[in-house]
Amino acid sequence: MAPPNGNYRHTPGSPGPRRRSLLAGVAALGALGAAGCSRVATASTTQGGDLLDRLKAAGVVRLGIAGEIPFGYIDKNGELTGEAPELAKVIFKRLGVDRVQPVPTEFGSLIPGLNSQQFDVVAAGMYVNPERCEQVIFADPDYQMLDAFIVRKGNPKGLHDYKDIVAKKAKFATGTGYAEIQYAVEAGYKESDILIVPDQVAGLNAVEAGRVDAFAGTALTTREVVRKSSKAESTKAFAPLVKGKPHVDGGAFAFRPTETKLRDAFNVELHQLKQSGELFRILRPFGFTKAEMTDLTAKELCGG
Repeated sequence: MAPPNGNYRHTPGSPGPRRRSLLAGVAALGALGAAGCSRVATASTTQGGDLLDRLKAAGVVRLGIAGEIPFGYIDKNGELTGEAPELAKVIFKRLGVDRVQPVPTEFGSLIPGLNSQQFDVVAAGMYVNPERCEQVIFADPDYQMLDAFIVRKGNPKGLHDYKDIVAKKAKFATGTGYAEIQYAVEAGYKESDILIVPDQVAGLNAVEAGRVDAFAGTALTTREVVRKSSKAESTKAFAPLVKGKPHVDGGAFAFRPTETKLRDAFNVELHQLKQSGELFRILRPFGFTKAEMTDLTAKELCGG
């Protein structure tokens, strides 16, 4: 899972999706999705914003999600779940907002949708990077993530990082708007040669069918999607190189730039959950390990 518009949870530079395209679960949202598409009240010009007060008064916060397992999606029972929505339920409850309502969209539409006030917060495990930081403000990351490949069983071509992809002239795929596009290009892979597929499930299918040698995504999503595959496996997690240095991504909630009060209040609760260990207990059911817990800050990832 990922450039900016949206695993890129996705790409480091693009505002597009990264990680993601809608998965089948989003279609199950039905009427909830339609209800969630109405616009929210116009942002206040008050310094720091007054959205938190308005959310408390309304008793509900609208979450922009991108239908990506395990970050934020609608399950087979039509219920909102995923690491970000489950964390949002806990934090907003502490902030005095009892209910969350999903607004599903494509990953690349999350930032535009947030800034056009179609929802209140992006709760999609979005990677923090400098390009996105010019468009939204982020809470501190609730997780960190390395990359991994989906490859054929036994990894016959010995593909362990992007340099291997280039050196061995492997057929390579990744997801729409994924940060992995930029990582591969930085390693020397020609962007026009990358097969772009909707998501990690399509990536797995491409590997199993032999259309590509490797699909790149987050370590978490690749290891989860291959669990039931008899033909493919996930490689060991690795840090992609950015400007020649190993890079670790961090995923976080995004807010409109005017709403610093809400972002700051959210951060206070997030840090308390980190310190108590409750954050890991919330994220663990979605495949996160202690290796994905982090003390990275949004400021670091924004480049300042």
